[in-house]
Amino acid sequence: MAQRVFLLRKVWTLSLREFLVPRHLGLSSSPLPSIPHSLPLCSFSLHSLSPARNLSLSVRRTLSFNVQDSEDFTERVINSSLPVLVDFHAQWCGPCKILGPRLEKAVAKQKGLVAMAKVDIDDHTDLAIEYGVSAVPTVIAMKGGDVIDKFVGIKDEDQLDTFVRKLIGQ
Repeated sequence: MAQRVFLLRKVWTLSLREFLVPRHLGLSSSPLPSIPHSLPLCSFSLHSLSPARNLSLSVRRTLSFNVQDSEDFTERVINSSLPVLVDFHAQWCGPCKILGPRLEKAVAKQKGLVAMAKVDIDDHTDLAIEYGVSAVPTVIAMKGGDVIDKFVGIKDEDQLDTFVRKLIGQ
């Protein structure tokens, strides 16, 4: 097993070297032996990629995210220029597992007009207490750092769409 890992490391290192240092520059001398340079390990160039396959270099705002700590909550929720749905949930909560995907779908329908923050109450008890969460799932609608609306429990997709549109319209 250790020999396989060692061999994979060699191949990976050589593959990266072949990818990063083109042969036509004459810099293909390698301190790692055992694989002849006549075997192309990475036989495409960056210029041959079609535009559809190029990686996007633009920065995309993530509309659904997990809150990491109180500072992250302040930065990404309270100071957000977008309205934010805050989903207070728990891993052990069955209704939370049903509501979460429904909320994400409702947010996605708004095409960037609203964001969604997910707060695990077991990890962030302080935030749950601060916002008066006594049961999960609890969803709080925030705009400009202020609580606009709130509900506890599960809602169907139509009710969620209405809730999100109401947040955007205010």
